[in-house]
Amino acid sequence: MYYVYFLKSKNKNFFYVGSTNDLRRRLKEHNQGENRSTKHYAPFKLIYYESYLSKKDALLREEKLKHHGAVIGHLKKRIQNSLLE
Repeated sequence: MYYVYFLKSKNKNFFYVGSTNDLRRRLKEHNQGENRSTKHYAPFKLIYYESYLSKKDALLREEKLKHHGAVIGHLKKRIQNSLLE
């Protein structure tokens, strides 16, 4: 399985979208500062993920979330609405 995940910094107003084939390992790497682009925002909490059978599909979804503002905006609204319920 491949995953697209959405992280939120516990200390700052920072969100991160990524993809991986091992969600637990990747979250641990982010929290240990092993990712150059996120190490200044650690620690993180996982707030959302999607699973895919193919790596290609996961990478396409990650790209859409990272590069199309309306797509990530829609996902943020869905997440916020589910947290309010």
